[in-house]
Amino acid sequence: MLIILVLFVGTTFIALRSHSHAKPGPKHTTTSSTTTTTSTTQTTVPRSTVSVQVANGTTVPGLAGTYTRKLQTYSWDALPAINGPTETATVVYYHPGFLWAAQAIATEIGAPATAAKPIGATAPVPGASGDKVIVILGSDVAS
Repeated sequence: MLIILVLFVGTTFIALRSHSHAKPGPKHTTTSSTTTTTSTTQTTVPRSTVSVQVANGTTVPGLAGTYTRKLQTYSWDALPAINGPTETATVVYYHPGFLWAAQAIATEIGAPATAAKPIGATAPVPGASGDKVIVILGSDVAS
């Protein structure tokens, strides 16, 4: 049985080898092309390291506290709630590099992703200049 197996393997090897040395004939040319794509990868940090300040921009008592707790359940580093300037529509300010966080937070609190705005030279609420994302809740999320 072993001899038959060895003969079979040997015959197969010789047949394959002779097949690869085909008779000269018309040559076929194969062309290939390479496509290079460049992608930009945005590196994000864990949510638990993104400091988020939620400020109440409405007259609804405790609204900022409610949303602060909600963001904490989503693993954000939500700071104690504060009162902020009056807003009719929620605004989610972000520092450079944290647009992804601002858009995610806006979605999670029921505001449109377009509520995300880059932060200006001064913090929109006192004492929040070092926070990565600052949310000022407007009456659009108060109901």
